[in-house]
Amino acid sequence: MKKIFIGSDKSGFVLKEAIKGYLVEQQYTVEDIGTTDENAPFPFFEVSQKGAKLIQKKVYEQGILICGTGMGMSVVANKHEGVYAAACESVYAAEKARAINDANILCMGGWIIAPILGVEMTKVFLNTSFTQNLEDWRAKNLEKARIVVKAIEQESFHPKG
Repeated sequence: MKKIFIGSDKSGFVLKEAIKGYLVEQQYTVEDIGTTDENAPFPFFEVSQKGAKLIQKKVYEQGILICGTGMGMSVVANKHEGVYAAACESVYAAEKARAINDANILCMGGWIIAPILGVEMTKVFLNTSFTQNLEDWRAKNLEKARIVVKAIEQESFHPKG
């Protein structure tokens, strides 16, 4: 079963609703973590933290977060261990966020991304795997890089001494 969470603040509400509609059409089970009412919005930092914790608890493998620029959601989400949130503004960036960086949260900006583009970015993000369509040498480099990045992450979240 395909399942994903999606969340936004007020600035990302319209884009979130368009992407959520697409995901439901594609038979995803979608958990909307807010904002669910444009007149009673949640701040970006609350929505982002909620999404990041869902990744940490392994409730979901991937999610989508939307604020005005996508950057605020990305910054907050990336404060959580095991979360790799990428603020993207193009289909190409969304694809490379998965293929190169193994991002698990796509962040977008409702002030920047039109709904049709947001749906296309979502499609490619959800249908691209780590190292997909990359040259063998690059894929091997990225596999090594992932180990180094995990070590950096461990040192950052669990410093010794």
